[in-house]
Amino acid sequence: MKSGFTTGSCAAAASKAAAYMLLSGEEKLNIDIMTPKGVNFHADILEISIEKDRVSCAVKKYSGDDPDITNGTLIFSEVSFCKESGEVIIDGGKGVGRVTKPGLDQPVGNAAINSVPRKMITDALKEVMDAFDYEGGLKVKIYIPEGEELAKKTFNPKLGIVGGLSVIGTSGVVEPMSEKALTHTIFIELRQKRALGQTLALVTPGNYGRDFMSKEYGFTEDMSVKCSDFVGDTLDMIKELGFEKLLFVGHIGKLSKVALGVMNTHSKYGDGRMEAILSCTENLKEEEKAEILNVATTEEAVNILDRYGIRDMVMNSLLEKINLNITNRLGAECKAETVMYSRQHGLLAETAGAKDAIEQLKRLQEG
Repeated sequence: MKSGFTTGSCAAAASKAAAYMLLSGEEKLNIDIMTPKGVNFHADILEISIEKDRVSCAVKKYSGDDPDITNGTLIFSEVSFCKESGEVIIDGGKGVGRVTKPGLDQPVGNAAINSVPRKMITDALKEVMDAFDYEGGLKVKIYIPEGEELAKKTFNPKLGIVGGLSVIGTSGVVEPMSEKALTHTIFIELRQKRALGQTLALVTPGNYGRDFMSKEYGFTEDMSVKCSDFVGDTLDMIKELGFEKLLFVGHIGKLSKVALGVMNTHSKYGDGRMEAILSCTENLKEEEKAEILNVATTEEAVNILDRYGIRDMVMNSLLEKINLNITNRLGAECKAETVMYSRQHGLLAETAGAKDAIEQLKRLQEG
């Protein structure tokens, strides 16, 4: 699969080209920068505008085979002279978000241009300044005309980054979406909540869980962190960040796997949902067990348990196993509470302290 280059690499390349044109007075139609990963980025320079004291230009974002919404977007840099001798001052303009909540790479009030892209831009401009023996300062403004609209399709509004996209990238290279990239997003959300002083984390595997919490408890989407299939990784993050309590809300289809100790619930790592349910039954006949094993969904399995009058008993037993495995992964420093539901039946079971955790989160949401 083809790799691409980050918004940070595009911003650094555009900035280097703009600085070159500002100090030389000549157009620069392409430029090379070295990414932190050690991969050379040869960028075409577009939309050039040269004035006496400032130059702006753009680099088109290429994301390779990664399904990145910024692919094809123009990342602009405007470089101008400033009074601060030898300094490179970086800020964001139109379409670059601004940080409004703590816990992110940049402090509140700064443009959402992360530390690695800032260093890439600074290093690129210092290289040009040295080449021209320029001892004055340069001011860089990164802007993305489409950024504000594109940002609505990202996590930025939820993270408290308003007005546009983030300029990001730690390696300078975009690789097709990986598990590492997804878990990093989960970590950022959790870290931000911890930075805001939260000691109780609300986690759900997916959108169904968020819908259930909204309908059942009135929670808004930003109250929870979605962990997808990465249950174990998320529990490790919660432990690392020092949360004191976790409320995990999940559909029986995902959570039944956790009852077996499966901490990545993607189907490629196995199933075992019906086996987990059957492990909590004692008095079913063999043909009744076979009936459960042969159904396709946990919703159907719950219907069968209902028919035999043992749903509550089995669900409580299953939840006990789930919460035990979550607790064992978290360790003693963080108290785990779990809520299990189905789309057809609603609430199936909850641990003893779940209601208190829900009330605590309601107070937090009310401010």
